[in-house]
Amino acid sequence: MAQFDTIRSAAGARTAEIDAGLRAHMNKVYATMAAGTFITFLAAWAIAGLAVTSDPSAAAAQLNADTYLTSLGYALYASPLKWVIMFAPLAFVFGIGAAANRMSAAGVQLLFYVFATVMGISISSIFLVFTGESIVQVFLITSIAFTGLSLVGYTTKKDLSGMGAFLIMGLIGLIVASVVNIFLASSALAFAVSVIGVLIFAGLTAYDTQRIKNDYLQMVHMGDQEWLAKSAIMGALSLYLDFINMFMMLLQLLGNRE
Repeated sequence: MAQFDTIRSAAGARTAEIDAGLRAHMNKVYATMAAGTFITFLAAWAIAGLAVTSDPSAAAAQLNADTYLTSLGYALYASPLKWVIMFAPLAFVFGIGAAANRMSAAGVQLLFYVFATVMGISISSIFLVFTGESIVQVFLITSIAFTGLSLVGYTTKKDLSGMGAFLIMGLIGLIVASVVNIFLASSALAFAVSVIGVLIFAGLTAYDTQRIKNDYLQMVHMGDQEWLAKSAIMGALSLYLDFINMFMMLLQLLGNRE
């Protein structure tokens, strides 16, 4: 009996240790994601501020009656460079995934923050297209929705892995439709992409949260701290992409244009 109690106590202590480690791991995931999100919106706001001017003498092109594009703004939003800026985040995502195994955890984290900056430059035009008030409102809506969906993914006992393949296929279709609509400029297709995109990234938020949690529980027994550190950063990247894309889709649906 005493031996059984000893085993049960040891098992309980081990479970408590794993639970504490999981909480610390998820806290790092969310903290890294939040830092990346802050960098993105700070970079977007700063670049947008440098891209426009009210002084006609410093203008490279006219945006509307009282606002003009600076040389930087023209390069980013009107020159062929805009295509590089548009697709740079996608290239970065593949680059981070390919480089993660060869880099240290600190290197992967730095690369993630560089990516967050590039993403900020890529989406900086939202500050020219939408009102600041609507950007803040949609950001808050996205934050509330993301928190609820991530909490569902963390706490649910239902296995969400089955929906992963379906969501990834939907995401690929969404990317293709978005690229096609760059050339078609169809408002109906843009609306459909935004609605479907919100649903896909809502599902991915819950799915990715559960996947990050399960990956930790499966690998914690290995004791590979470097792998766990990289896993937290890559998990943060997944949730960051879910948040940013859900925000952009909701902004297209709910945002008030300038």
